[in-house]
Amino acid sequence: MHRRTLLAAAAASALARPSLAQPARGRVLRYVPQSDLTVTDPVLTTAYITRTHGLLIWDQLYGLDAELRPQPQMVERHAVGDDGRLWTFRLREGLLFHDGEPVRGRDCIASVRRWAQRDALGRALLARIEEMAAPDDRTFTIRLRRPFAAMLEALGKVGPSALFIMPERLANTPPNQPIQEMIGSGPFRWKGDERVVGARVVYEKFARYRPRDSGTVSWAAGPKRAQFDRVEWHVMPDPGTATAALQNGEVDWWENPPNDLLPLLEGNRGIATQRATPLGTVGTGVFNHLHPPFNNPAIRRAVLGAVNQADYMTAAAGTDRSLWRAPIGIFTPETPMATRASLDVFGTPPGLERSRQALREAGYKGEKVVLLSPSDQPVLAALGDVCHDMLKKLGMNVDYVVSDWGSLVQRRASKAPPDQGGWSMFNTTWAGLDMINPVTAQVLRAGGESGFFGWADIPRLEELREEWLDAPDLDAQRFLAREIQAVAIREVPFLPLGQYFYKTAYRQDLRDVVGGLFVFWNARRA
Repeated sequence: MHRRTLLAAAAASALARPSLAQPARGRVLRYVPQSDLTVTDPVLTTAYITRTHGLLIWDQLYGLDAELRPQPQMVERHAVGDDGRLWTFRLREGLLFHDGEPVRGRDCIASVRRWAQRDALGRALLARIEEMAAPDDRTFTIRLRRPFAAMLEALGKVGPSALFIMPERLANTPPNQPIQEMIGSGPFRWKGDERVVGARVVYEKFARYRPRDSGTVSWAAGPKRAQFDRVEWHVMPDPGTATAALQNGEVDWWENPPNDLLPLLEGNRGIATQRATPLGTVGTGVFNHLHPPFNNPAIRRAVLGAVNQADYMTAAAGTDRSLWRAPIGIFTPETPMATRASLDVFGTPPGLERSRQALREAGYKGEKVVLLSPSDQPVLAALGDVCHDMLKKLGMNVDYVVSDWGSLVQRRASKAPPDQGGWSMFNTTWAGLDMINPVTAQVLRAGGESGFFGWADIPRLEELREEWLDAPDLDAQRFLAREIQAVAIREVPFLPLGQYFYKTAYRQDLRDVVGGLFVFWNARRA
């Protein structure tokens, strides 16, 4: 049975079941996330579910707005001196952690240092830092060896590896080890005592949080005013169950309903939908570069030559061409670094026999390919099915391992060989915001075992990224972006699979939902 038919049947079945008992709605926002929350430390993973969790309980120094401009958030003001080498930041008055301790300059320094060791943009900043200091509780300084034009973009990084401000004692935790407490600095606090793994995550309003006094709410920028006393995440991997819960008013908001179910939801006058982000979502296929067969760039090129992005996007978003774009390159379409250069590889897909021949010539000897796919995220499951079919048709020996997303996130961190608990490949998606340049694009990190999962080691890409960071103007950046795309098409750190758009759905009485990111301030019940 076709996937869309299955989803529709599941929805109809769920709608036919009796409604669950509903407690008084009051000032509680009930939300269906994309998956369960399995990693709570945002430094340890790039999973979007963890970023959404992080935006609830931690605040940021700067907030990115819809124009991609970092706006002051925890910072009251900053000054730049010594020809761009000395930055001085002054924090807003009254900032508190959830344990009642004030937010101090030294907390910010420790948080920047821990985050920067795991993030590509952060490591670029670290390489330029000579010294960080906190001359008083509300001030911290960053002295650079040479100017760094992307300073505010770094301090306002929102995804997928966002910079959040934690207490110094937690931020001193090594960046490869999880923090042991969820002590936040943001508008909601973690309710670990109400956590039910696989079913529920709970947050409550932090009454002593002080929002900015002014500014416009836009993405992660502006006053973060919590209008609900509690935010409850109800994990519902089955789309039919989530559809029924939203239709019946048992939940208020569903993060990512499959496009196949939008006609059903939009036919309900009690439900509103909106595009989750104007930059859409970019699909990728991630290789493990440490082990055969994908440690061989010729094999990766052979697989790239077999990719039909339209197949992936049709599976992810349906047949409505207004909801997806293909082919695309390395960077998000219609953003400054996007280019059509080197995209002839995605013209007419080569014949199957030609792709098989390229694979044989590349030296593939039947090594097992452990392909990971999540069962609880319909879009990623669809991408996994297309990838599985493509690899099998190429003649690869595929072990298709299907699990929940949380288990996949944990397994992809393993560097063990594929037949010893490791993996060979998985498919994932990225908010278009996170693929707009060679620094934010995590899958372009190619510095070996310190990089993104898959651990690509492509020195030329790393050199070009550094050149891009030091480029004097936009034209120079665009020139380098074209070369970066050419190298990426040749060395294939990952597979670009297309761009699609999806909507988020919520009850009509939920107003002022912030667009662009999944955040829970500002939203209120009518």
